[in-house]
Amino acid sequence: MWEGDRPDEPDAAATFAALYDRYIGGDDPRRIPPTPAIRAYVESLLDRWYEMGDPRDIDDTSPWSDAPLMNNAHGPIIYFAMRYSMADEVSAACAQMAAERGLVCFDVQWNQLRPTAEEHLPA
Repeated sequence: MWEGDRPDEPDAAATFAALYDRYIGGDDPRRIPPTPAIRAYVESLLDRWYEMGDPRDIDDTSPWSDAPLMNNAHGPIIYFAMRYSMADEVSAACAQMAAERGLVCFDVQWNQLRPTAEEHLPA
């Protein structure tokens, strides 16, 4: 997910790669704090699902693959992985939550943009 303009589909992978390289995967070891919109998005995810390793998660229902989830947020982007067994259901909800907040959702596994909030509305 990232904060910014939604690119055309053919440009989405390149846009994601550029943001990822700049804020997450680059050689610069400085951690850039998440923007307020990205921070609010992560907080909304954690309001819905437990943080991985949360002692309240006695049934092991956290969908995340690592923790703390906020550590995956840098500047205007967050890149996070989820447990394979929960990925379909949780990724759809995460995409919807991002769209509702005006964030762009690019699904790395699908190599495409996820629908906007309007595209999720029933016909």
